[in-house]
Amino acid sequence: MSAEPRDAVPILGQAPAFMTMLEHVSQAAPLSRPVLVMGERGTGKELIASRLHFLSERWDKPLVKVNCAALTETLLDTELFGHEAGAFTGATRRHIGHFENAAEGTLILDELGTISPRMQEKILRVIEYGEFRRVGSSQTLITNARVIGVTNEDLPELARRGEFRADLLDRLAFDVIHIPPLRERAEDIPALAFHFGLSITSELKRPYFSGFSPEAQAVLIRHSWPGNVRELKNAVERSVYRTPDPEAALNDIVFDPFTPPYADSPALPVTADEPREASGSSASGTPRLPVDLKGAVREFECGLIRSALESAQHNQRVTAELLGLSYHQLRGLLRKYAATLDRA
Repeated sequence: MSAEPRDAVPILGQAPAFMTMLEHVSQAAPLSRPVLVMGERGTGKELIASRLHFLSERWDKPLVKVNCAALTETLLDTELFGHEAGAFTGATRRHIGHFENAAEGTLILDELGTISPRMQEKILRVIEYGEFRRVGSSQTLITNARVIGVTNEDLPELARRGEFRADLLDRLAFDVIHIPPLRERAEDIPALAFHFGLSITSELKRPYFSGFSPEAQAVLIRHSWPGNVRELKNAVERSVYRTPDPEAALNDIVFDPFTPPYADSPALPVTADEPREASGSSASGTPRLPVDLKGAVREFECGLIRSALESAQHNQRVTAELLGLSYHQLRGLLRKYAATLDRA
């Protein structure tokens, strides 16, 4: 049975899109039909594929995973189907392939979109008839391994362009599990980030993790996360290990490991949707005097509330967490500044 990769992303979240996907997995798991798991890089596709196995009646049978992109066509052929002794130079003994090893269990084909047309044809026959032959053999073997395909490619588009067999896609796509990207489940980011912070704190043998400052939480939620949960994991763990004060709430998020820590650029990058220098302020950020103190404080607080609301997609409980407030404190501020916020 295959071990999970050390950088595996956790199956953790409460966002509606994520919960709907997990319900879909639970519904598809008991069947013995092929399933496609599709999603962007870093979303945890392989873990979801494994979940399909462990929630099925095959949970105690072999689970075999193959990274198709890591093997040449010849190697993939012998790895999937096996070979007989003497089948080619260097084949000194019989090799049992993954379709045999996964019999009664599950075979996960990762990076499915990279498979050559010839291999696609051979896999199609196994899925359709359950039959295959080892390389160098004329004996037909039978397998009932359940095939789960994993990809971040748009297979329907590849099929339209003739780069992926449409009939294989039809066989594989009895059902398709779509994993939502992290940007579509922003409300899960604080819990995931805290989980990763705790994990690296334990690895560093520090006594406790102090969490994130409101500014750091806002930046985490506002980031687009093209690398999804894996990118979030790396950014949080990198930031925790680099922090100069492990006992203080983490404030600086190191998104780019290629920027030296001694560079002049800030760890929290200013993005297009973050405020630049406010009008009426000096180059140092200090307001020019004289100033209406109450009005300036009101505008400052309203600006922070607007930014937090947008970052949290107007989820008020997440907004309160970003601002370091209780839910009821935030509700009080929303009532207090209702007129000003409505004008935004």
